[in-house]
Amino acid sequence: MAVDVARIRGLYTSLGDGWTYLDAHIQPQIPERVAAAAARAFRSAPTLPRMDAPAEQVGSHAKLAVAPAASGRDMFLAARRAVADLTDTSSDAVILGPSLPVLLSRFSRAARPLLRRDASVVLSRADSRMMNIDAPVRWAEPDVGTGEVPSWQFGGLVDGSTRLIVMQTASPQVGSVHSTYHVAQYVRAASRAWMLIDATPTITYRSARHSDLGADIVAIDGRALGVPGIAALAFRDYTMFPRIDRSAFIDDASPALAMTLASAIDHLADLDESARGTRRNRLARSIEGLAEHGEQLSAALIEALQSMHKVHVFGVTGEVAAGADVDRLPTATFAIEGVPAATIQQRLLTNGLVAAISEADPLLEAMGLGDTEGAITCGLAPFNTVADIDQLARVVASLG
Repeated sequence: MAVDVARIRGLYTSLGDGWTYLDAHIQPQIPERVAAAAARAFRSAPTLPRMDAPAEQVGSHAKLAVAPAASGRDMFLAARRAVADLTDTSSDAVILGPSLPVLLSRFSRAARPLLRRDASVVLSRADSRMMNIDAPVRWAEPDVGTGEVPSWQFGGLVDGSTRLIVMQTASPQVGSVHSTYHVAQYVRAASRAWMLIDATPTITYRSARHSDLGADIVAIDGRALGVPGIAALAFRDYTMFPRIDRSAFIDDASPALAMTLASAIDHLADLDESARGTRRNRLARSIEGLAEHGEQLSAALIEALQSMHKVHVFGVTGEVAAGADVDRLPTATFAIEGVPAATIQQRLLTNGLVAAISEADPLLEAMGLGDTEGAITCGLAPFNTVADIDQLARVVASLG
């Protein structure tokens, strides 16, 4: 069942300021509920004792009112429980940190016992976040026509020596979704390697459950939910910890941001007003509805941009991508022949549209970004509508 977009828009007070926001991939708008939770958490957090969260296997909760956190420990536990519900694991299998790059760096050190002797790892050249791992690396290559990382190539990359595979669920700027579940099937057939999947790019529109991703570890950057300064690694099971150096992880996340992250996940669970039951079940139902809405937005966005002959849409335009059936997020990166990206962005701003100049990205570079005068990336949020896309198309058409 599709979500009620009008209701969702009412949850964001920032949408009343006159701007149309098309930059959800880098700067998501913050719902009023989450902003209020952050204010409460920051007011109380400085007076609370710093305590480690206990190891409790808890993760599914009914939709009940939550009393204010009585201690810093409760704030961390609330975040761990929320992430556990989002990824379908237990709270004691969740590790928090101040950012995803920091957490991935710590995981690289923690994984050293796993990568002894002749172990190898597989990374993807399409990923915007690279990991510094002290082991031989084999590279999965993206399709430069569509941006997708084909799953079949892992059949030749993974063998008995492979201990770790790291990849994202999608290209954050091109919008192509990678089939990590099918990758996992190739991995399981050839080795007992762990799969670390960064679900950040698809956190709003696709399931982040371990079973749906084929993941052993799911990484989530709170920034994608409007909560910068906190991230999480959710392990499939806490019994995985003895195989790594757990001391590499430092408990230095902000308790206030931890509580805010829990509120952001609650917000995600409540976007489908008809969903009932535990938060874990409501999250699954809500994301199903958001996926349907996202598919509609994606189709409208690509159709609008592709109809203009001077506009090049990365991962869509061109003979290689023609006719390709690729799962996509409502995100697109485009360039206009002969028009600098800064000029495009300024024209959009003049017309009340907020979009971002595309950031340096290994996939976009491989797709020919350097041969253009820069590109613009539009990332659509659940509150965006087809009317927003029509407005974007009118402004882009005035430049092309």
